[in-house]
Amino acid sequence: MQLQVMNSPFNQEQAELLNRLLPTLTQSQKVWLSGYLAATQSVSELLTPEAQAEQLPAGTTQSVSKEVTVLYGSQTGNAQGLAENAGKTLEGRGFQVTVSSMSDFKPNNLKKVQNLLIIVSTHGEGDPPDSALTFHEFLHGRRAPKLEDLHFSVLALGDTSYEFFCQTGKEFDARLEELGATRLYPRVDCDLDYDEPAAEWLEGVVASLSEVQGGNAAPALADAPKAVETSYSRTNPFKAEVLENLNLNGRGSNKETRHLELSLEGSGLTFEPGDSLGIYPENDPGLVNLLLEQMDWNPEEMVAVGKQGEVRPLKEALTSQFEITVLTKPLLQKAAELSASDDLRELLTPGNEENVKSYLEGRDLLDLVRDFAPWTGSAQDFISILRKMPARLYSIASSLSANPEEVHLTIGAVRYETHGRERNGVCSILCAERLNPGDMLPVYIQHNQNFKLPNNPETPIIMVGPGTGVAPFRSFMQEREENGAEGKSWLFFGDQHFVTDFLYQTEWQKWLKDGVLTKMDVAFSRDTEEKVYVQHRMLENSKELFQWLQEGAVLYICGDEKSMAHDVHNTLIDIIEKEGGMSRDSAEEYLADMQQQKRYQRDVY
Repeated sequence: MQLQVMNSPFNQEQAELLNRLLPTLTQSQKVWLSGYLAATQSVSELLTPEAQAEQLPAGTTQSVSKEVTVLYGSQTGNAQGLAENAGKTLEGRGFQVTVSSMSDFKPNNLKKVQNLLIIVSTHGEGDPPDSALTFHEFLHGRRAPKLEDLHFSVLALGDTSYEFFCQTGKEFDARLEELGATRLYPRVDCDLDYDEPAAEWLEGVVASLSEVQGGNAAPALADAPKAVETSYSRTNPFKAEVLENLNLNGRGSNKETRHLELSLEGSGLTFEPGDSLGIYPENDPGLVNLLLEQMDWNPEEMVAVGKQGEVRPLKEALTSQFEITVLTKPLLQKAAELSASDDLRELLTPGNEENVKSYLEGRDLLDLVRDFAPWTGSAQDFISILRKMPARLYSIASSLSANPEEVHLTIGAVRYETHGRERNGVCSILCAERLNPGDMLPVYIQHNQNFKLPNNPETPIIMVGPGTGVAPFRSFMQEREENGAEGKSWLFFGDQHFVTDFLYQTEWQKWLKDGVLTKMDVAFSRDTEEKVYVQHRMLENSKELFQWLQEGAVLYICGDEKSMAHDVHNTLIDIIEKEGGMSRDSAEEYLADMQQQKRYQRDVY
């Protein structure tokens, strides 16, 4: 549809400019622009109070910006970071914003909220993150109020390699609609590479909020100087030099656990115990070469790797820019358009969901191109359907106070065999086999407010961290030693063998001797005929452990979620039930209350 000069308020030149621009805009850009133009009318003379007064009829005052509540449910810190950014953006547009973790928000106040933004990740097998559990339960329960006056929008974070992609966000979105609330902007589901869709969602939300309040939100001034990004971040990683790379396991161990020490000198990066370090790794060169050979691709062919027109040689792109070791259902669906294989289309027909799930398990891009040849697409076509290389997050194993301008990590090497091939963890095997002192790693700090030492240094702490799960507790101990914290501390550590797998053994023993660590119980599962794990040691000490909880101790769990964290959680309920003389339901409520008070914190993966 062309804009005509004769029936519009525009001159010929303006009409031509608009006719060229409008067809290129996305729907969200059009929504944002309409809100921006509506808002501009009320702030066209923003520069001085006198000019503002001239715009208003005598005896009137400017309307007050509406309040916006931003609630986040975050396990690793991504949702929290996006929520805080949304808050700053909205405040810059004249809104009054409250940003809060779902765990700190009183659900009964929901009825008072008019504009609600929810930013939430999905954890495990479609579960809410720990900080969102109580709010999720309330909203989906019988006590949830009708919310006809509420306007809302949901930003969901997830990973398409999991079956229940963005499940928690979808549930919040559907439930708010059931309760009568009105969407400000459609829900957006984000994969691991969430920066662009999250920014587009926020633009759409701002535009919709501006429309809802009749254009009273102040847009950012067109001539306002933009802040220049000088700090290092997820989208602008710092190249950290490797200082040390050591194997913590003894000779003859079934495991290989690397202790990495990286330099942060000159980065300005800071962190607290409980935070994580993100690493952008490179794919195994051997796997990249096999893929190039299988597809008969030219390694030096230039391919586009981003929306900004950036190009790289194909081999370099496959090595450092894209994920080639994980398959997802969306990837299979896109690949089917490039394949001449009827088998792939058959696999993706409705009713074959379980077969798709089975195929995705443990396979990579090399399996895909071998199993469903011949292929009709070009190398560029394939590159275009791949996910960007996601960062790998590792719990930081050092205190910045104790080790200025350094960060330490504890990384278990992942090697296994499946579907007739040896498989390697992308980042862990890079660190184990190809990373040497002097090499550089692109890194950033992932802050995590859901896993933090108590503010009061006299508060007792209990730490449960088998294997590499012990990493953050090394940072806890270094921090408490540096600060002279006097609260009691108790570590439960477990691994396979005492002789070869007691990670950081001399450090723990020194902290015990010096009184920094009050008590330690260990479980080495392969040293006894009957396997013994950390939860067994907790049961053996159930009376004292419950006493610590009664004294206000904060309990931390770090490590594998599927088995260890699940077993430890159930063991805690058993201990509370037994030692507290409670029913099962009361014991579960006791633990849930601890979680609400931030006295039960988990960093699980």
